Amino acid sequence: TRELGDRMVADERFKLLTFTGSPSVGWRMKERAGKKKVVLELGGNAGVIVDGTADVDWAVKRILVGAYAYAGQVCISVQRMFVHEAVWDEFMAKFLAGVGNLKLGDPLDPTTDVGPMVDANQASRTQSWVDEAVAMGGKVLAGGKADGAFFPPTVLTDVPVAAQVCSNEAFAPLVVAFKFRDLDEAITRVNDSMFGLQTGVFTNDLAGAWRSFNELEVGGVIVNDVPTYRIDHMPYGGVKDSGQGREGLRWAMEDMTEIRIMVLAQPG
Repeated sequence: TRELGDRMVADERFKLLTFTGSPSVGWRMKERAGKKKVVLELGGNAGVIVDGTADVDWAVKRILVGAYAYAGQVCISVQRMFVHEAVWDEFMAKFLAGVGNLKLGDPLDPTTDVGPMVDANQASRTQSWVDEAVAMGGKVLAGGKADGAFFPPTVLTDVPVAAQVCSNEAFAPLVVAFKFRDLDEAITRVNDSMFGLQTGVFTNDLAGAWRSFNELEVGGVIVNDVPTYRIDHMPYGGVKDSGQGREGLRWAMEDMTEIRIMVLAQPG
């Protein structure tokens, strides 16, 4: 219950709290936690950059997984897709063809690519966000119509950044595609977010990869793969409204440890 949760958060016997969930709940919990350590893994609207030197076929293959696996219900699911103008036409044609080949169905069936959302309410909420984007001038290139708890893999473009599908966490099988001219623009647009969990950068330009790592305001940059990539022994977490602290074995052990020191002095 909420009452029990509040008591646990405020109880001084707990020295560490770790929470995975929505920003609204996580930051309120931190405010009530007092002096104890708090690790927060919250929301995101993960971006991916496909620059002009990228292997387009590889980028398409991986982003189809990063955007639509688990019906997009992952905090590092690809939501915003920034594609260089030099490869835009090729990428979008191949990506939309790939979306059209995805199979919806029972997630227990190994041939299924995209299953249902957690319930019909979430599919309906996603529908309202897509409808808002269209009302603001956006275009639906694929999907976009809920069917009970199912929401088909959806691709949007020409969507204003103020639309909820851009600015908030969709937690749904949809991506918004943007065209960019240079890396400066792509980095600026990825950073134009209240979230900062992970970003994928598809490139064969090592200098551009390092620059992206240095300038992107996120907890992790995944080069030549999607931001949806995660393994348990890497430091995982975000900045801004995406949280604080890091998950992962080594970092969890440090959070659960009170570092102390004893100094032995030799008399005389």
